[in-house]
Amino acid sequence: MQSENRFFDDLAKLVNGAAGTMAGVTREFESNARERAKEWIGGMDFVSREEFDTVKAMAQAAREEVELLKARIDALEGKAGEPVTKSVKTPKAKVNEPLARSIEGVAPVADDNE
Repeated sequence: MQSENRFFDDLAKLVNGAAGTMAGVTREFESNARERAKEWIGGMDFVSREEFDTVKAMAQAAREEVELLKARIDALEGKAGEPVTKSVKTPKAKVNEPLARSIEGVAPVADDNE
């Protein structure tokens, strides 16, 4: 009777040890998979949300400036009824200044259609 209890006790210890080992292996696998995913995504040239919002605000300001300049050209060429004298005020977007300065230094891309 005593030997059966000892057998079951040893079996329970073995199962508990295996479960603990499996939990550790699972945690290590998840950690490694997460790290590899970060490396894979990091190499794909994704931009952060902050960079995207900054460039989006700069593009909106550029579009508004282009519309203003088109209106001024039309007025100067006599295509419009009245000359444009007042400039359009663009709302100040929350811009990451160092990022905006680094983007301003990039040369514009030439349009082959013109």
